[in-house]
Amino acid sequence: MASCLIALGANLGDRLAQLRSAVAVLRRDADLLLKHISPLYETAPVGGPEDQGAYLNAAAIIETELPAETFLNRLHEIEALHERERLVRWGARTLDLDLLTYDDFVSDQATLELPHPRMHQRRFVMVPVCDIAADVRHPKLQHTMQELLSELPVEAGDLTLFERDWTE
Repeated sequence: MASCLIALGANLGDRLAQLRSAVAVLRRDADLLLKHISPLYETAPVGGPEDQGAYLNAAAIIETELPAETFLNRLHEIEALHERERLVRWGARTLDLDLLTYDDFVSDQATLELPHPRMHQRRFVMVPVCDIAADVRHPKLQHTMQELLSELPVEAGDLTLFERDWTE
C-alpha cells in the first residue's frame, strides 16, 4: 500500500462545495483510503493569468495499491467530474488535484513527475501538507516537509486559515 500526498484546490464557482464533493468522491472510491485531510486555507493565486480569484487549498494523505500513473489518472477523472478544463496553464479551475508524492517513488516522465516538481516552493501547498505530514521526507531533497516549509518566505495575506473541519 503506497502512502500518497495530494494537494486539493479550487478558485472557480462554489469552491467549498467543489472541494467537499471531491473529498466525498475520494472517500467512496474503493481503491483509495483517505487517511488524513488538512484544514482548508484561502490563498492568493500564484502565477497564471491576472485577475484570478482566491483559491481554497488543502492537502490529504491517501493510501492506495494503484500504480502511481493509474492513481494520477484517477485524480484527473475526479477533476473532470467537477468540470475541470485545462485551457490555460495555471489558470482558474473548479478543482485541482495534484499528486505530490507517492511513497518515495521518483519519476521524471513528462506524464508523471514525482515528487511534484514545485511543491516545495509553494506555501499554499506546504502549509497544509505540514498540518498532516510535517515529518515526511521529500523523496528527492531528503528534507522533511517542515524543514522545506521553514525555508519559504512568508508574505502578508498569502495564506489564511479558512476552516479547520470543512469536509462534512
